[in-house]
Amino acid sequence: MVEDNLIEKLQQRFERSLKACPFTGEPEGLYAPIDYVLSVGGKRVRPVLCLLACRLYGGDESVALKAAMGLEVFHNFTLLHDDIMDRAETRRGQETVHVKWNDNTAILSGDAMLIKAYQLMASVPEASSARVNEIFSKTALEVCEGQQYDMDFEGREQVSTDEYLKMIKLKTAVLLAASLQIGALLGGADSFNQDKLYDFGIQLGLAFQLRDDLLDAFGDPGLFGKKIGGDILCGKRSYLRIMAEQLADEATKAELDEAFSMPASKGAQKIRRVLDIYKRLDIQKVTEEAIEKRFEQSISLLDSLDLDPEQKDVLTTLAHDLMGRQR
Repeated sequence: MVEDNLIEKLQQRFERSLKACPFTGEPEGLYAPIDYVLSVGGKRVRPVLCLLACRLYGGDESVALKAAMGLEVFHNFTLLHDDIMDRAETRRGQETVHVKWNDNTAILSGDAMLIKAYQLMASVPEASSARVNEIFSKTALEVCEGQQYDMDFEGREQVSTDEYLKMIKLKTAVLLAASLQIGALLGGADSFNQDKLYDFGIQLGLAFQLRDDLLDAFGDPGLFGKKIGGDILCGKRSYLRIMAEQLADEATKAELDEAFSMPASKGAQKIRRVLDIYKRLDIQKVTEEAIEKRFEQSISLLDSLDLDPEQKDVLTTLAHDLMGRQR
């Protein structure tokens, strides 16, 4: 029997645990940015996935709380460094750490967060510690690989959709998948169920990142928490840009290249020109179709799990919520 509002209760339990373990200390200049970025909030997707997987396989979520915290701290560490690389000014509607403080502070506080994440992951029960550390270390390295691919793509004239999907799998999806796998492991799931949950997380993570790409261009800035058009201003090879380059005729492709080559001083005009081309090529619909494909693949993977229909429905509901869908 799955209790009512389980996901919401797990979110609340995680928030209480996070507040009970403040990231404070001396020197203040190192720890204040960590406390700041963790207190800004967010959906807490990764820790909730971890706690939920543990719970669904019969474990007490308290066993997975330290791992869930480690996953969230690691995720936010990646955001600190990512924001520096992208020169992002806002995150979740607030100033990014490198803007509020400076680049050096964001780098060093991020480094400290990575260490804190490993300390937290080491606090899981000893029987599971080696395997949890193996999964987490593999995932952490993959996230770095994904970030490097993302930076490499900015200097390339062409990027294929397969290359892009590989990049976002590493940069985004593997951490969602590992959160589920670690939670299931701590809850007592066998390797088959751990692997299937991991695959579910990969497909859901791909859909999630493609949706993020779409929102960056066509989202509501008040709801998105970041300025619209950030990927355009940075010249990122987002899914939208890659598909536009593939679908455009020679004249339109030249127009797109010209728009992306506009200087940062003409940012608003640059965004308008690129979005106009995206609209003409119906890129929003193309991206929505790609999102739907990955989302449906993620849901289909739930059929093979050793969970009862009510438990599977909890995962389905969470997936819909993550994608901003109504059931």
